[in-house]
Amino acid sequence: MRYFINLLYKGTAYSGWQTQPDAPTVQETIERALTLVSRSPKPISIVGAGRTDAGVHARAMVAHVDLDLSPEEAEELRFRTDRYLPHDIALRSIVPVSEDAHARFSATARTYRYYLTTKKNPFAEEQMLRMHFDLDFERMNAAAAQLMAYSDFTSFSKLHTDVKTNNCRVTEAYWQAGAHDGEWVFTITADRFLRNMVRAIVGTLLQVGKGRLSPEDFAAIIESKDRGRAAASAPAHALYLEHVAYPPSIYL
Repeated sequence: MRYFINLLYKGTAYSGWQTQPDAPTVQETIERALTLVSRSPKPISIVGAGRTDAGVHARAMVAHVDLDLSPEEAEELRFRTDRYLPHDIALRSIVPVSEDAHARFSATARTYRYYLTTKKNPFAEEQMLRMHFDLDFERMNAAAAQLMAYSDFTSFSKLHTDVKTNNCRVTEAYWQAGAHDGEWVFTITADRFLRNMVRAIVGTLLQVGKGRLSPEDFAAIIESKDRGRAAASAPAHALYLEHVAYPPSIYL
């Protein structure tokens, strides 16, 4: 039976989600734990809703796994594996889905948020980007709103990736004040994201906020389809995968 695992993790200690040689990753850590706890004679594999870069966090990652277990047995495995995993990974729930449900390809939308603060806060250093000067968020929102008018985001993509297209459909992108004075949050939702896309967008929007680029310059960067025209990527530690949406019909 196929299951969706709803999980979250702090990405600081990991080289991203996807398993890779000679580097600790979230996927590998969970797979190893599932295999050990279940005492499976074969390694258990999971497939995530997408890749997150090294240091990026997730409050709502989804992964699918095939298990020859009843829902009750799968829940027991989730509970025991969650207790075994390190403190920075948590398995929140496991739910049965249709056999053709796919954590990555069945997803209809993904939402990321980027957190920054203009105030010194010792408790937020690892969770937010500290800015040492004020930003013009009205100009940044004017620039961000233009993302919905485009589909090709080559300018914000990591170079030399294996994807077949750089087209994405962005449905929302905006900055809003956070919970405390000086805190700001950038929310962006799309049907899919390219490698490094959100951090490249944020890094370029910060240049708009500093007055070094205009909203019109931002649009021109998108139209250029040239990663070299965009700014450097914003640091990973303030980026979170917040939500992955699926059709209700895939849940049993």
